[in-house]
Amino acid sequence: MSVNLDLLEILMKFNEKNSPEYLLYLNDDTYPLTCVSITNSPTPVNEPTTRGGVYFSDKFAYKMNGVIDGLSVVPLLTQKMLGPNTEFSELKISTQIESNGKSMNLEIFTNLTNSIQTPDSIELSMIIVKLESV
Repeated sequence: MSVNLDLLEILMKFNEKNSPEYLLYLNDDTYPLTCVSITNSPTPVNEPTTRGGVYFSDKFAYKMNGVIDGLSVVPLLTQKMLGPNTEFSELKISTQIESNGKSMNLEIFTNLTNSIQTPDSIELSMIIVKLESV
């Protein structure tokens, strides 16, 4: 995991006070991600471990939730989710924030842990695994 914690702190504070635009990249298309929240919360493990021999889980994780309006993305997510699928891959999300009066472009890489589908949208629950300034 290569999460720059200082950069993550800046992103979390900016996200609390503003509503930056987030874009999810999937199969050469982009999908706006709305209602984004980022938190540091516990995971259901007692100690750092490799879960199922597939991915590493610590006792705490930086989690990201967001909503995609429309359901066209649903079929594309089946190969991305953690769990019984060992062929999962990271989701790439981009945003732009401001820090100290300077604009910063960020790329956030996540693992999809859960999704909740409604009649007209899908809510994604993810764990941040990588954060980069580009």
